[in-house]
Amino acid sequence: MLGFLQKIGKSLMFPIATLPAAALLVRLGSDDMLGSFQVKFIQIIAKIMAASGGAILDNLPLIFAIGIAMGFAFDNSGGAALSGAVAHLVLTGVLAKINADLNMGVFGGIIAGIVAGTLYNKFYNVKFPEWLAFFGGRRFVPIITSITMAILSGVLAYVWGPVQDLIDGTGNWMLGAGALGVGAYGFFNRLLIPVGLHHVINTIVWLDFGEFKNAAGEIVKGDIPRFLAGDPTAGLFQAGFFPIMMFGLPAACLAMYFAAKKEKRAVVGGMFVSIALTAFLTGVTEPIEFTFMFLSPILYVIHAVLTGVSLMVAATLGIHDGFGFSAGLIDYLLNFGIAQKPLLLILQGLVFAVIYFVIFYFLIIKLDLKTPGREDDEEDTQDIKGTEDEVLDTKAYHTIEGLGGKDNIQQIEYCTTRLRLTVKDADQINEKELKKYGARGTIRINKTNVQVIIGTSVEFLAEAMKRRLANGNPIPKTNFTVEGFEKKVDLDTTFHVEDFEMPVTGEIIPLAEVPDQAFASGVMGPGFGIIPKDNTIKSPIDGKVMMIFPTKHAIGLVTDTGIEVLIHVGLDTVKLDGEGFELLVAHDQLIKRGDPLLKVDLNYVKANSPSIVTPVIFTNSHDQTVVLEKTGYQRSGTTNIIHFK
Repeated sequence: MLGFLQKIGKSLMFPIATLPAAALLVRLGSDDMLGSFQVKFIQIIAKIMAASGGAILDNLPLIFAIGIAMGFAFDNSGGAALSGAVAHLVLTGVLAKINADLNMGVFGGIIAGIVAGTLYNKFYNVKFPEWLAFFGGRRFVPIITSITMAILSGVLAYVWGPVQDLIDGTGNWMLGAGALGVGAYGFFNRLLIPVGLHHVINTIVWLDFGEFKNAAGEIVKGDIPRFLAGDPTAGLFQAGFFPIMMFGLPAACLAMYFAAKKEKRAVVGGMFVSIALTAFLTGVTEPIEFTFMFLSPILYVIHAVLTGVSLMVAATLGIHDGFGFSAGLIDYLLNFGIAQKPLLLILQGLVFAVIYFVIFYFLIIKLDLKTPGREDDEEDTQDIKGTEDEVLDTKAYHTIEGLGGKDNIQQIEYCTTRLRLTVKDADQINEKELKKYGARGTIRINKTNVQVIIGTSVEFLAEAMKRRLANGNPIPKTNFTVEGFEKKVDLDTTFHVEDFEMPVTGEIIPLAEVPDQAFASGVMGPGFGIIPKDNTIKSPIDGKVMMIFPTKHAIGLVTDTGIEVLIHVGLDTVKLDGEGFELLVAHDQLIKRGDPLLKVDLNYVKANSPSIVTPVIFTNSHDQTVVLEKTGYQRSGTTNIIHFK
């Protein structure tokens, strides 16, 4: 669940990036800012700014649906983004037809994005008979998304009504409960933002609560209109937000910045400055709140509690202040003259800034919460992708040169772990040069056909080589040392044999008996072979899916300690082009021991490939040996079948 929530949080980074600009546009274009000028040109500019920012803020549910769907997709596909939009449109359309009073807000967008992204990962490569082939693959995803979302929306149309009514009733109770009610309102105001229902109690409190007769004898209702009209009793339900928006949440940004890994502070620092300044100036805090709302829910609950405490403290101290837009510096200065005890809000804000910083920093460090800049190490490579690309480009250049140069290479293909090459003359290959830049060995089939053992990163290398050959393989601008490009780990210190179990029922054989030179020689890494007896390949470890070969015959897994495990079903099965294999997991999916990974039609594979022997290889542990504790027939799930030396 934590991994699932973190995936949602990270998927929100794109939509969050749009919010600061939208907030500033709306605030600057409001009637009490540029809109108050009597110059027609400035008024037009103000209307354009307000409309531009409002267009973003009014469509946050749709933006979130698109962003989450794209983030959930294993390849961040635009097809998933389109499906997210479709899911949201179906949801809002169904709700409007059944009960127009329902409004799920951003929460509805989040549900739509999760559904669309999940369905994309499951159906992006679905195949149909030839007469329906046009609707297969990624084109099928929006179709199945619309159908699924229609059913789910019908359920939500009847389930969500009571939830919304409950929140409405709670809001009415708050209005008559004094300082306690004010504090409870502040708590629920923040807590309900993820589900988009804070607007329900806001509408009651800000626009309908209380009555005041102004100088003209007109009745004014609502905490905001009454405060702006000069009601001395109004502003209790607004004042306590200023210390949170202007001081507390910016201090939380500072805490998250200092809690980030030192090497990532430069990356996240700009974002934190931007969203903190937005909150301080305009009072728009969603960009901050969404950075930790799903990544660290415990922090968000604490934030909601502190907001309630701030409103209760302000009410107890008799502070009355209000806003026309939100509780930022602009509204604070505009309404300073009609507020009661507004200077106390600055003092209260400084106190809450200290409280927020201490609590956020302590909990982030103590609980190792994955706020921005504290992501796990495997994600670090995404932040330095340019450097990896340069290393890969260098590796591709030297691999081409080691193969005798661009003129010696006629065709490049690849399977799970090796380059399959057609060359003019295999004698021109410099195996020493290839090994220097990452190759683990070569297999010369004949004078013109050669295989180079690379490892699970072969796909990236092959594509980089193709790009280089298309450009004539120029000398790279930078020449990185490739040593260490693939991390090696020590199995003895990072892996317990009892944490590894048989991935499929079958007969265990030593690696040397696998009828394939690349596997049997151990150049791919230590391991063993299995002659499978059933059709389901299961995960032998707890970890994550790090690689799925397009033809589905091989899956790479990684444990949380960095051990990489390759399961290659059958030999030379890349030529089956996915036939006989049904994928049950997605790239980057978290898995537990025993989780199904792949279904295999053994009869089909046996009839159409050289062998069904399935090598299980520890691909980043080249200097060690797997010793079999058990051989012969074993059932899936069996443990203590190997040890290392």
